[in-house]
Amino acid sequence: MKSIVFEAQRPLRDSYVKDPNIAMVTDHAKTSGDHAADPFHSIVEPMDGCGVMVPVGVHAAVGGKHDAPTPGDILCAALAACQDSTIRMIADLMGIELVELEVNVTATADVRGTLMMDKLVPVGFQKMTCEVKMKVSEGTDSKQLQRLQSAAMACCVVQQTLKSPPPVETIFIS
Repeated sequence: MKSIVFEAQRPLRDSYVKDPNIAMVTDHAKTSGDHAADPFHSIVEPMDGCGVMVPVGVHAAVGGKHDAPTPGDILCAALAACQDSTIRMIADLMGIELVELEVNVTATADVRGTLMMDKLVPVGFQKMTCEVKMKVSEGTDSKQLQRLQSAAMACCVVQQTLKSPPPVETIFIS
């Protein structure tokens, strides 16, 4: 079976060998909203100019209505989407036929940290779980499947970023 991922990546890999600087990419997201004074709602555009606008709400555990995905939900979605696409691409490269794939991500936080109620409670998620339900074609070698799983964890950009976070800088502009 011919890998469509390999064919799509071959010219990219060749150009990155010639000039590693062009392998650096930058992703973007920005928020907006009609009512800046609304403390519980905004809109995020997950890619400049993509035209997709995702409503964002605030979790009920911190006083919001939780009537739209929260930033935590969107973080879970980013991990699920990245793990899903990584598995699909690596399976294609390895010649493994996926029959079924579903990635579920859960994240747990003690919101007392966010509410500044207890200095000992950290702000942020204390645990994230990425559950992958995957079926491959019958007869797939178990060692190949293990290699796929290992490679998928190692190559998932969002998962690796969460495991070893980069410095984050916030700049306020008036």
